[in-house]
Amino acid sequence: METKPHPHLHIFFLPFMAQGHTLPMIDIAKLFASRGVKCTIVTTPANAPIISKAIQTSKGFGFEIEVVVIKFPSAEVGLPEGSESTKLEKTDEMREKFLKAITLFEQQVEKILDQHHPHCLVADFLFHWATNVAAKFGIPRFVFHGAGFFALCSLKSVMLYQPHMKVSSDSESFVIPSLPDEIIMTRNQLAPFLTRNGKTELIKLIKASREAEERSYGIIVNSYYELEPDYADHYRKVLGKKSWHIGPVSLCNKVEKDKSERGREGSVDEVHECLNWLNSKKPNSVVYICFGSMTKFSDCQLIEIAFGLEASQQQFIWVVNKENNDKEEWLPEGFKQRNEGKGLVIRGWAPQLLILQNEAVGVFVTHCGWNSILEGVSSGVPMITWPVSADQFFNEKLVTQILGIGIAIGAQKWEDDSVQREANVKREAIEKAVTEFMVGNEQEEMRSKVLALGQMARRAVAEGGSSHSDLTALIGELWFLVS
Repeated sequence: METKPHPHLHIFFLPFMAQGHTLPMIDIAKLFASRGVKCTIVTTPANAPIISKAIQTSKGFGFEIEVVVIKFPSAEVGLPEGSESTKLEKTDEMREKFLKAITLFEQQVEKILDQHHPHCLVADFLFHWATNVAAKFGIPRFVFHGAGFFALCSLKSVMLYQPHMKVSSDSESFVIPSLPDEIIMTRNQLAPFLTRNGKTELIKLIKASREAEERSYGIIVNSYYELEPDYADHYRKVLGKKSWHIGPVSLCNKVEKDKSERGREGSVDEVHECLNWLNSKKPNSVVYICFGSMTKFSDCQLIEIAFGLEASQQQFIWVVNKENNDKEEWLPEGFKQRNEGKGLVIRGWAPQLLILQNEAVGVFVTHCGWNSILEGVSSGVPMITWPVSADQFFNEKLVTQILGIGIAIGAQKWEDDSVQREANVKREAIEKAVTEFMVGNEQEEMRSKVLALGQMARRAVAEGGSSHSDLTALIGELWFLVS
């Protein structure tokens, strides 16, 4: 348990309503609270129960961490009540309205800041208005992106130098300028807001958020120096951005209950079934496949995954983003029967932290979301990379090219939520990647590298480590600002 050197400091946290943004923000608040800082997490009614459950252990330790609920402006933008989660199925029109709604939080946040008088506001990147609101009260606004230093540097260089505009097609490769390593990308792998002109809510939101970030006090990064040292230095010294690395923040979850319930929507019985199944397997014998909370593959892509996994003849846990009442038309006929005892298919949510930390897991097939990358690295599990969107194609380069702890499955194109008529990654590529990794010669070297990085991660967050020291420095700077 940490000591409490700064009992008067009070920080407000404003996470974006998506699991990949909310969970690390909760962990960051818990880290600050463990240092004696009073923390308040601002959220909406549908998200409040998950956050309240996630902070129970911290509150039990006597740390000051609370939740304040504000109304999601559904009616104001023409959305039905309860639409404040990005996990809910939405049409293009509903997504536009959702993004418009998050710009309407400003008055409510301003009102509660006036009521509580915190010393600092940590707000998700997408809440661009947070910089102005914080300025009204004379307090610093810190930005939380949810990405690592490598992705932040790569994206910044793409936006500065526009290398993607100098190629003749979406599939033609280009080098991202002014980075410590030669990183080659294509337009297909970049976000639509970088490659398309338009006036959608997303494009307007990103533009406003970038401008607000330039005026913010600094950036809090969920990473640790030893993982991407060249890019931590590049971000700070070359790009000139004030930043503090305090991760991997998921390592603050030391109690079994916090690990098993992190973002949980499943039952306790499902957790036990999954872990008991894993405990019956040999070390490094199971392939874990999960694409995060947001990726929704078409049925035709899910069928290819099923055939590829079965053809690889490997044991697996496969987490599928499908509701329990969905028909299993995305599974080949007889798939479950043929793979009984060999494969476990889990719908919706799985206890990822506990799965990755189980010695039976030999490789992680991942969409390369930054939280998943950090959780895989911290657990010492090498990866098969399958990026889909967001910063994931950048993260794949870090994993495969710079760190050498994974192999690419061959995904080449950013995927949106439109209906796919065919799978982007075929069963042959899936079978090849899984088989080559599980029985090939490269896995031991990758496993050795990622185990070392996992040890470094644990040392980074321990007392005196790089992330522990950066958090100490950040608290000290905040204390200096408000005293």
